[in-house]
Order: sequence, then C-alpha cells, then structure tokens
Amino acid sequence: MKKDIILWLAVSALVMLALPWLSVTFVKSDAGMAVSFLLFFAVDPLYSVIIGTCAGKDVRRLWSLPVIPPVLFLAGTWIFFHMGEPAFIMYGAVYLALGMAAMLISLLVRKKVQR
Repeated sequence: MKKDIILWLAVSALVMLALPWLSVTFVKSDAGMAVSFLLFFAVDPLYSVIIGTCAGKDVRRLWSLPVIPPVLFLAGTWIFFHMGEPAFIMYGAVYLALGMAAMLISLLVRKKVQR
C-alpha cells in the first residue's frame, strides 16, 4: 500500500505542481491563461475524481489520497501565481469535495456490487 501512496503522491506532484509551472514558464501571454483555465477547470477536477475513485478501493488505508491534490494545488498556485489568493482556496475546496465524493461513491458502489 505504501507503494501506491508514493506513486499517487508523485503523480499528484506532477499534475498539481509541474503542470502549472510548465504553463507559467513556457506558454506566453493569452495562451498561458488559456492553459491555466484548462488546468483549473478540466485537468485538476478530473484528476481529483480519479484519485478519489481509486481511494474508494481501500478507504481505510487510502483515505488521505483525495486530500493530497488540493494541498499541492494550493502550494503550486501560491508559488507560481499569487500568494494567498482566496480564489485558489475555493478551487482547492472544490477539488477536495470532488475527490471525497468520488471516494464515497466508489466505496458505496463496491459494497453494493459485493452483495
């Protein structure tokens, strides 16, 4: 299980830290803003749902997985964009809610299928 957590932590760091850094560093002006919006509204929420679904396989051991992406998201956006921006806290809260909801739904579906 620790290998799973370490793997998810590495992928989360890639998605939540490396992708915003790449968009800020290598994509210029308006295209950079478009890439940032794509990350904020498509990639990051989808990743939160995926990690939450995978955490639903073993909630007792993997309950922390849906918490990791929002924390890394806040760290990354505050480093690369603007420190303390309250809008990013809202995005992080939504990513946390999506991940937790996906984890709970996955858990309920697995229990239903096992019956």
